[in-house]
Amino acid sequence: MKFSKYILVTGLMSLTACHKLDLNPLSTPSTGNFFANQAELTIAINDLYRQPFIGNDQEAFSDNYWNRATGGNAVTYGTMVSNDATALALWTNCYKAIARANVILASLPAAAANTSASVIASIQAQARFSRAYEYSLLITHFGDVPFLTSTVSLDASYSITRTPSATILTFIFAELDYAAANLPATYSASSDQRWTQGAALAIKARTALYMGQYAIARDASKAVMALAAQGVYSLYPSYRNLFLATGEQVNENILTVIQDQANGVFTTDDVVNEISRNAGGFGAYIPTWDLMDSYECTDGLPIDKSPLYNPQNPFANRDPRLTQTIVPFSTNWLGFDYQPHPDSLLVMNYSTGKLVYNNDTRGNKTFASYTGFLWKKFVDQTWATSLVDQNDYRIVRYAEMLLTYAEAMIELNTIDQSVLDAINQVRARAYGTTLAQTTQYPAITTTNQAQLRTIIRRERRVEFAQEGLRYMDLIRWKLAEVALTKPVVGLPDPANQNRAKWPFAGAPAIDANGIPDYTPYIASGAAKQIAVRTFDKTRQYLWPIPAIEITVNPKLTQNPGY
Repeated sequence: MKFSKYILVTGLMSLTACHKLDLNPLSTPSTGNFFANQAELTIAINDLYRQPFIGNDQEAFSDNYWNRATGGNAVTYGTMVSNDATALALWTNCYKAIARANVILASLPAAAANTSASVIASIQAQARFSRAYEYSLLITHFGDVPFLTSTVSLDASYSITRTPSATILTFIFAELDYAAANLPATYSASSDQRWTQGAALAIKARTALYMGQYAIARDASKAVMALAAQGVYSLYPSYRNLFLATGEQVNENILTVIQDQANGVFTTDDVVNEISRNAGGFGAYIPTWDLMDSYECTDGLPIDKSPLYNPQNPFANRDPRLTQTIVPFSTNWLGFDYQPHPDSLLVMNYSTGKLVYNNDTRGNKTFASYTGFLWKKFVDQTWATSLVDQNDYRIVRYAEMLLTYAEAMIELNTIDQSVLDAINQVRARAYGTTLAQTTQYPAITTTNQAQLRTIIRRERRVEFAQEGLRYMDLIRWKLAEVALTKPVVGLPDPANQNRAKWPFAGAPAIDANGIPDYTPYIASGAAKQIAVRTFDKTRQYLWPIPAIEITVNPKLTQNPGY
């Protein structure tokens, strides 16, 4: 679902950054805060469509991503504490949106006197969707949290305690069911594009999957698949173009947040840090070897099992999503030949047809990509030309619903052809073909639960790389204690690099959860340890309740270990 530009409001750029917003507090609003007519209700509901209130986790919280400039973060270094800014920002933004939704809902009776019943019903469904969505973020990150469904007095707010997440989850499902029943499946071309039935069902499916409610996840994702059968959703044929401007208005998008430079909503920091140094960037936000090595070969086997894998030509014979997510070596990227080989001191500038000094090799520049990789997904020539990213944020796509349905069925051990078809639709699209053309992509045929669990986890990783889903997958699979305790590795320094085995000396052993082991390569010097991640399984599966909240309200308890 694509949001119309007509309801775009100027937003801020990061869900987990600190913001200075003029937002109403959680305490009871004054009469001036209530909304008395359709115009005021519309302005109020539009405000809930901003990115501080809608977004996935940072890719930087996962083993897919590394920041060359700053290293890790409180999640990957295991240093999150009760006054952590990231946790506080998520908590604050969620409760600000909940407070606004509660005010909107409290305003409806007064506004009904001069607002049509259809508008009231739409506003109510949107507000209830937003509130349920915010609670889904809260319980998946913090566990038990304060539960507010109406405005409260300032005095009363000081005595609120944490409500069990199971209770809130039941509420979330009921609210999303209401939203799904009262929001349209689609909007006309001339109307404002708002949240839809499919968006409500998709958030229900995602939340249920994250909370281990597999039957509910199955049914909600299946309902989205039924909408696809009616023509509402479909997989976009081009995986590459899906994440560029051409993919903003396509039927695969279920929930998005608009970026539009003309309306002042865009990003600049990610641009200069993701594009190549030759194109004017820093190449500082980079994919990891862990992600690179998770892509299968074209025979459907992981690189440590496939005879097709060549460590000296690692992009060859691989799942096509690899070269659409990570920039391949020796290709024209943003006007220059991208080649991080330590001896490639000159590269072609395709705009001039001349060789130029290569800033993207550590043979020339110490701070060129430590892993040798750059992000290609979401990036195109406009980033280098304008140093601006105005691509819409893809929060939920139809591909996620297919894989959610498959995973739920696998975990329920009710594996049938529909499970294989759901996975294979996503895989076939990656190869630019259709489900039925099984000779043109490595179709999944096994019905073994353990094997399918390995497959679905790998499939989610490569399909959703750089979309902010990997972190919560690691959390809910209880794999963060494995993946986020592995060292971050990269290319050896140029003086120590074995040219005959560049870039890789071989394929790392990959376990059933898709986690590679680089220990032998670090020991031999074939890989350089860049940093060590840390994850404390006794506390880090939940984030800390912000200390300032406990200071204000001592009746709030803290999560263990913080």
